[in-house]
Amino acid sequence: MNASKIEGVAKIGIECKKDADFPKWYKQVLTRSEMLDYYDVSGCYILRPWAYRIWQEIQKYIDHEIEELGVENSYFPMFIPAKNLEKEKEHIEGFAAEVAWVTKAGNNNLHEPLAIRPTSETAMYPYYAEWVRSHRDLPLRLNQWCSVVRWEFKNPQPFIRNREFLWQEGHTAFATKAEADLEVQQILETYRQVYEDLLAVPVIKGVKSDKEKFAGGLYTTSLEGYIPTTGRGIQAATSHSLGQNFAKMFGISFEDPRGPLDGEVRPALFAWQNSWGFSTRSLGIMVMVHGDDKGLVLPPRVAAVQVVIIPCGLNAKASDEDRLSVEQSVANVLIQLKKAGVRAKVDDRDNYSAGYKFNHWELRGVPVRLELGPKDVKNHQIMAARRDNGAKTTLHQATLVSEVRDLLETIQRDMFNRAREIRDANIVFIEEWKDFVPVLDKKQLCLIPWCETSDCEDEIKEKSSRSGLAATEVQDEKAPSMGAKSLCIPMEQPVHKKLIKGETKCVSCGKDARRWALFGRSY
Repeated sequence: MNASKIEGVAKIGIECKKDADFPKWYKQVLTRSEMLDYYDVSGCYILRPWAYRIWQEIQKYIDHEIEELGVENSYFPMFIPAKNLEKEKEHIEGFAAEVAWVTKAGNNNLHEPLAIRPTSETAMYPYYAEWVRSHRDLPLRLNQWCSVVRWEFKNPQPFIRNREFLWQEGHTAFATKAEADLEVQQILETYRQVYEDLLAVPVIKGVKSDKEKFAGGLYTTSLEGYIPTTGRGIQAATSHSLGQNFAKMFGISFEDPRGPLDGEVRPALFAWQNSWGFSTRSLGIMVMVHGDDKGLVLPPRVAAVQVVIIPCGLNAKASDEDRLSVEQSVANVLIQLKKAGVRAKVDDRDNYSAGYKFNHWELRGVPVRLELGPKDVKNHQIMAARRDNGAKTTLHQATLVSEVRDLLETIQRDMFNRAREIRDANIVFIEEWKDFVPVLDKKQLCLIPWCETSDCEDEIKEKSSRSGLAATEVQDEKAPSMGAKSLCIPMEQPVHKKLIKGETKCVSCGKDARRWALFGRSY
């Protein structure tokens, strides 16, 4: 018997266990919950309404937060002329293998190949150079919601590694580095709120190593998540400081506001720039962290349907009076909840049993199920079942709205706390190299004293990829990494294990350690 298969499960449900066959489980959860469907182009997927509604909730939240900061939405074309893309050498080298090109229109070759944007720095910044002339034109803060294409990889995975995906990308320019640095942190905090407050997924704020930072940028900050079933870290979102590099390449400059010096015009100043992005990868991370053997488990704040109401106890022997009373009571509950802003739905399909409906909505991850039958109507109560842990409780008709609201908030809080506890239990302090790979093989992350040099980072990846479980697995450069890589240098350094300057040594190379860094196998 296949240990990963769940016996007695029909094809509409999840047929395998999450812990036993994670790739198959993930695919089944996404398709059978109607989150997405596979498209005829490998690496491209159809986002169905159940998933797109979650993305809309994320959009709504981010839009509100960035508008408060003074960021405006805009839209730039998806096509980038080759001369623009190649202007910043380090940047194009970082994306060269992933760029898709349009070379023909009909039967005719294009005069100049056009790149389909992998990211929009080189599409936007030539126009920033035209729009910025004076310090009064700054800050320039634009965001766009769009899709991007990144083509080069062998093993696409829905939401996690798509050839085309949806995201927002913010591109801003400031007169001073201090202003730009502040925004980097503000945006990262907004992204943290989306993950932790909306998706109930714990993340770690950090700074990327020089090797992992954005190509052409000054420094990169990121959020790092953890997938317990695979034991891998995953980059959840990034906020980059570009410094003045792109401004110099594209001529984004402005007159010095201090005016002439000794009668001479001061040299023009270059803008300080940031770029930041949040993508539909977040949906995949949410599914991987919260889903179980029954399917999706959705956090209430982003679920398209927060509460499903299912009439029960109406078999062939039920009287017309009972049917009418249940029907009226269900309708009244729906009105109350919707009026209170709860996203509620009634499943009154008469061609399916109550048990079938229970399974249907459990698979789709609806946070709360309300069961209402003739006895419940008479007793002025409703049975509520939680999707996250299966617990049942009796709610009272008179206080239904407040109880449902409280229950939804409790579920949201419990989902986050549970995920955080699991994440924290799987981050291990490592102070000797002999413990590093065994911890990775236990599907955990390593927090190590690190020297922060690129050579050492390469050595850690190489050493950890030829020992332990990593040595037995086939690798693909863009697939989940088997050798450990630096995930981030956490912004909140451990307070109970402080590094001693000149004494604490790097776990790998033995040089002086600068900070604690998070390493792990990753997506």
